[in-house]
Amino acid sequence: MKLGVYNAILHDRPLGDALKVIADLGLTGIEINTGGFLPAVHVPTMDQILVSDAARDDYLAVFEGTGVTIAGLNCNGNPLHPKAEIGKKHAEDVRRSIRLAERLGQDRVVTMSGLPGGEPGASVTNWIVNAWNSAALDVLDYQWKVAAKFWRETDRLAADHGVKVALELHPQNLVFNTADVYRLVDLTGATNVGVELDASHLFWQQMDPVAVVRELGPLVFHAAAKDVRVNTEHARLYGVLDNRFRRLSPDEPRTNLGGDEWANEWPKDSAWDFVALGRGHDTAYWSEFLRALQEVDPDMMVNIEHEDVSLGRIEGLEIAATVLKNAKALVDA
Repeated sequence: MKLGVYNAILHDRPLGDALKVIADLGLTGIEINTGGFLPAVHVPTMDQILVSDAARDDYLAVFEGTGVTIAGLNCNGNPLHPKAEIGKKHAEDVRRSIRLAERLGQDRVVTMSGLPGGEPGASVTNWIVNAWNSAALDVLDYQWKVAAKFWRETDRLAADHGVKVALELHPQNLVFNTADVYRLVDLTGATNVGVELDASHLFWQQMDPVAVVRELGPLVFHAAAKDVRVNTEHARLYGVLDNRFRRLSPDEPRTNLGGDEWANEWPKDSAWDFVALGRGHDTAYWSEFLRALQEVDPDMMVNIEHEDVSLGRIEGLEIAATVLKNAKALVDA
């Protein structure tokens, strides 16, 4: 099992400096962003690497002697978005990442299933979370047709390049729970599309990540280490589908999600928050999570994703790395 870091939190520094941070944490892997919602900051020569062996070798040389190796590529985005400037771009980022993975000797690409609009000609996405009425099921029938076509084609591409594509079970995506995973595989006959098990998005849905790993078994290709704290005093009032987000203005710092879509500000008294490992679930829990992953694949790559806004970039990584390494020690004992 390889423990590492998803590099988005280290986009503020050059790749060489990011590798040193990870090595100093006692970790050995870096999951590298290659497009989607975020730019490929740490692969500036991607176009050259895809066609030039010299460019590829120059890039891989950066890792030599650092003690840190590539632990998967990540292009989280929405490849099914109805707006071409988002959907087509993110879909091409997935395809490019698959080709790049093969060039770099990698066999894991992390992304999301994506989410279409609710009908032909739509311009915005439509996330159905409670399909109690027949019209909602009509939307889902349409969305699954769109998703099945894309992922059937992408699965073939991934198989041709010897790559496994791992989908994060994330909100605002068609595939966000165990049943959805089975449905996608059934509709597409996929052999090279499975799951990136990010425990955080399962926690807030009141799912048990350990149980999900054991249920999905070999469909779990990759994993993220990110925790969630449910704020009971607020959750009892607003529920886990709390929607009190604030739109950020153009003169405020904000993250572009493609086209003219932007991330909103999280509620101040939120029902739940992303937190560093150990601040929502203790080390014993994370050891059981790692144990379940190891049962599926002894070579599983597990990368910290730091999104705890109460902690600095390095501070949050240090806290998470300590918990993750201690959890691994319990598994190995």
